[in-house]
This record gives sequence, structure tokens and C-alpha cells, in this order.
Amino acid sequence: MKMKKISSFILAGLLLGAVSCQESDIAENYTDPSKVAVTSVEKQFTGFLVSTKDYVLPGYTNYFVALRTSINHYNQVTGWVNDASAQFVPGSSGTEAVWFNYYNMLAQYRELQKVYASKTTTEQADRKFFMTVARIFLYDQTERMIDLFGPIPFTEAGFLSTNGGDYAASYAKFDDPQTLYTTMLDDLKAISTELNATTINAGYQTSFKTQDIINNGDLTAWKRYCNSLRLRMLNRVSAASSFSSRATTEMAEILGNSTTYPIVESNDQNIQLDVYDINTDINSKGFKDGIASDGGWYGNTAGKKMMDFMNTNADPRLPILFEPGANAAGAYIGIDPNATQAVQSALSNAGVVAIYNRYVTSHNQFFPGVIINAAEVNLIKAEYYLRTSNDASAKTAYETAISQSVKFYNSIIAISNATGVNAAPAAATDASIAAYILKDGVSWDKATSSAAKLTLIGTQKWLHYNLVQPYENWAETRRLDLPSFTFPLDNANKQTVPPVRWTIPANEITYNAANYAAVQGTDNLNTKLFWDVK
Repeated sequence: MKMKKISSFILAGLLLGAVSCQESDIAENYTDPSKVAVTSVEKQFTGFLVSTKDYVLPGYTNYFVALRTSINHYNQVTGWVNDASAQFVPGSSGTEAVWFNYYNMLAQYRELQKVYASKTTTEQADRKFFMTVARIFLYDQTERMIDLFGPIPFTEAGFLSTNGGDYAASYAKFDDPQTLYTTMLDDLKAISTELNATTINAGYQTSFKTQDIINNGDLTAWKRYCNSLRLRMLNRVSAASSFSSRATTEMAEILGNSTTYPIVESNDQNIQLDVYDINTDINSKGFKDGIASDGGWYGNTAGKKMMDFMNTNADPRLPILFEPGANAAGAYIGIDPNATQAVQSALSNAGVVAIYNRYVTSHNQFFPGVIINAAEVNLIKAEYYLRTSNDASAKTAYETAISQSVKFYNSIIAISNATGVNAAPAAATDASIAAYILKDGVSWDKATSSAAKLTLIGTQKWLHYNLVQPYENWAETRRLDLPSFTFPLDNANKQTVPPVRWTIPANEITYNAANYAAVQGTDNLNTKLFWDVK
């Protein structure tokens, strides 16, 4: 059986080989449970986190196969030359890769549940915190899948191993996305309360620090992760009628009590997968080929809209995130998606199109796997405060987010090990950030309406996320319809405009046909998700 033809219920019941992080952290501390008779909660927890590393860190398959010709185009964070190859239909190999990765991760989580359930009551009590924080990461990844596909198998998925290999008992239904959001928000709220009452004894604190590759055993960081994820999810569904009241109430509760509900508030609190040793499997070596940074494929070329905005407003991130084309005499030029193919090709062939800064991004093998950071949280806060008519707090959060975003990218310069490319760009100064915040297209005070201020927030999200947080970028640009994009109609193909979702991969349809039939009617590229109401 070819692996790519395995459905979610089968894949989520298989346990694929684990990879290593640092030798002392993973290789010796995580044993693939498919190959041995006994594992442990601690080691399986690490295996669960590691299983999706290439979709947290900038990995090759994620960027080159899944994102390069789909989401990064739809977000206009890259520029490309139009062609006649159904460019608004996400490639099947990319959607299958994302689907496959998620259900591999779910397989590891179900095995974690199985291992935990096999322990005595006392052993479970000692290790419960592993299970609690694992659900935070699980829900983060599950939100991404829902926001891509809509209904997905989840509550019944992944139990093939638990069911003793009984295939007939393991076919998984597709869960309603609104129901899954409700379930996850309910549980994240309960997790927040539980973590506030959790203490870890010294012995298990040591193992937690060793096994936790995300937050290094820092329970407070997991609390921030939990509540920041709640803010993200609540804001995502805030315009949906069935969630709007809840979103307002719970976001006010979180933002009104930082002691009970700590969130990510500064860059030193960012939730991310850091690279410590590029000679382990936890590295960003795949970034270089993932965005095809050494020529061709249009994986790292700049788009006109982003270049125009950053040039016009002297964005201090411009020379950090981008480098001019070799023949551009220092100018930052992007490809216009609405230009003719001949014009686009001539521009590209002239060597004047800007590319993502190789020193900072693609050739930087220490680039972190960004999960949630301070600039993102403050932009969420700014939107919430604007929505609830608290202009002063909205302005503070918005301006803080801009400063944090610039300084976040400053920090990436400092950790780069890139060689053989352009020189390290100079870090942006406080003066350049302050001047940027006062620019006409950026200034909060010069925006004359709530709609104009929301446009500012949406634009800064787009700039901050760029291709570093592509899935969040696509979700937010769809939800807000900001910034406003224009595309040429692709009249040569059935799908003439960019999609608003991905469709379920063919292998899932084939192998889980009976359950797929229940969602088939809405499984198309143009059916909006429940939170996408604009």
C-alpha cells in the first residue's frame, strides 16, 4: 500500500518513525512505540511534538509543495508569473502533504493517550500535566486544519491502534467545524484553570524540561500559549453569530486579568520552536529549497502590493525581509499579479525583482518555528479594542505590535548563520520605528474611521505574517478581506479566482467514502468557512 493513499483513520492509527532533536533531548528520550513494546508518557509526549516539526519550522515540503503555488500566492506575499495551469486550484500533492502530516501527528497523540491510560492512578497523577499541555498544541494544529478544510475527522480519528487494529471500527466521521471550535474553546478554558492549579515536583520538572521542545518545561509559557491561542481562536470566530457574544465576553475576561490569564506580551515570551544545533533534526535547512531561494520557481520573489506599501511608508522591515534584485540598483520591485504574462516575465528576466532576504530567511538555518508571538497577540488585542470602542487601548496595542514585529525580525538577523549570500542587513532603529508609526498609511491618528483603522490592523497583520506565518495570514486575510487584493480572472480554468478553502484530499475521499458523503455537498473551493462572513 502506498503511503499517500492512506486515509485519516488508517494513517492516524499508524505510528511513523520518530526523528531526533538534540541527542540528549530526543534521540535518547523518545522511542518509536511502533518498534518497541514499552514506551513512556514523557517520551511519547516528545514524539508527539516532534511529529509535526517540519510544519512548524520552515520545512521543504510545506513551503515548496504546499505553500509556494497556493497560499503564498493568495496572500500576495510572493510575486509570480501567471500561467495556464489552474493556478487558483491548490495542488493535490500539497494538500495531501498537509493532511498526511496532521494525521501523523494525531497518531502520535492517540498513542500518548493510550500510554497514559495504561498507567496506574498514581502514575497518571504525576504525569497529568504532560497530557494537559499536549492538548494545547493539538488544538493549535487542529485549528489550522479546520481553517483550511472545514469539517475534518477528529473525535473518532486515530483509534486504529487503540481498537487493536480493527479497521471496521476505526473509520472516522467528519466533525462539524463549529462544533470542534466550541469543544476546543471549552477545553482550553478548562486547561487555563487547571494549569493555574498545577504544580510539578522537582523530579518531573527535570523530565518536563528535557522532553518539552516547545517551552523547555516552562509551565508559565504554556499558560501564555493557552490563553494566547484562546484569543486567536475567539477573535477568528468573533463575527460568526453563534460565537460573537462568547468572543466578546471571554476576550474581555482574558485581557482584563493578566494574573489569572497570562498571555504572550513581549518578544522574550514568544511561543516558538527554537533551533539550537543545526546538526540535529530540529533545524531550518529546508527553508532554502522550500522557497527556491537560489533561482526559479517564484517561491521567494516579491509581490508588487507588498513592495509598494513598504516603499511608500519607509517600512523599517523592508531591508530586513527583502533584498533588491541583482540589477535593480537598490530598488525594491515586485511582480504585479494583474500584469500580462509578457510584462511579468520581462521584469523577472531582467533581474530587478526583489527577493526575500536570504541572510535573514532562507539561508538562515536557525530560523525559528513561529507559533504565537507578541506582535500577533497585540494585533488581536488592537482589533478587539477597536471592536469594543476602546480607541486608546486599540492604538496602544497597534503601535506596540508594530514595534514588536520590527524587533522580532531584528532578532532573526542576530541568530542567522547564512553564508555565501548578501551581507547581514542593519537592524532597524527605534527612531525608524517611531517615524514609520507616524506615516500616513500607518498612523492610527490619521485614520478617520473605524473601518480605516481596521484596515491598518489588517495590513500590519499581513506584513508581520508575510510568508513566515502563511496559514495564519491566509485565515486572517480571508476573514477580514484586508488588505484588499485584486487578481486577474483565470478564464482558462473552471476556478477563475483564488479559493476560500482547500478541498478534502482524494485519498481520504476514496478510503473514507461513507463518512465523506456527509460533507461532500460543501466540499468545494468556494464555500466559505463559518467564520468567514464578510
